[in-house]
Amino acid sequence: MPKLEPGDAAPDFTLVDQDGGSVSLHDLRGRKVIVFFYPAAMTPGCTKEACDFRDSLVPLQAAGYEVLGISPDAPPKLKQFSDLESLTYPLLSDPDRATLTAYGAYGEKQLYGKTVTGVIRSTVVIDADGVIEVARYNIKATGHVASLKKALGVAA
Repeated sequence: MPKLEPGDAAPDFTLVDQDGGSVSLHDLRGRKVIVFFYPAAMTPGCTKEACDFRDSLVPLQAAGYEVLGISPDAPPKLKQFSDLESLTYPLLSDPDRATLTAYGAYGEKQLYGKTVTGVIRSTVVIDADGVIEVARYNIKATGHVASLKKALGVAA
């Protein structure tokens, strides 16, 4: 499964968000975008990561970044997750996993010592021209957002 590297063009996508609206990457051209891919809404690790992005949204937006979360969950589950955790950025549904696959965030991974196929927790940062600036794969939910902010030079 190919993983994206800095300098690669970001694959375009149009996905449905938690409110039933469409979000397209090409509509965000001219802005920097952080896209995080997570396995499932309302699971402990994914909740931790989503809440870390929520809690860091103001400094990230002040530095010019938009945040999008993508999982295979259906929009009603994403809406429930967003409401439950007071998430303030779009959560996008990728039920056929096409976007996850295009970004290298779906495939074989290790889970409790076994090889399984699923969503690989990943984050990409896309610059204003639609080019991958940062690509991180197999990341840990805890501490990831702080590490990413540091790498991007975003103050707390």
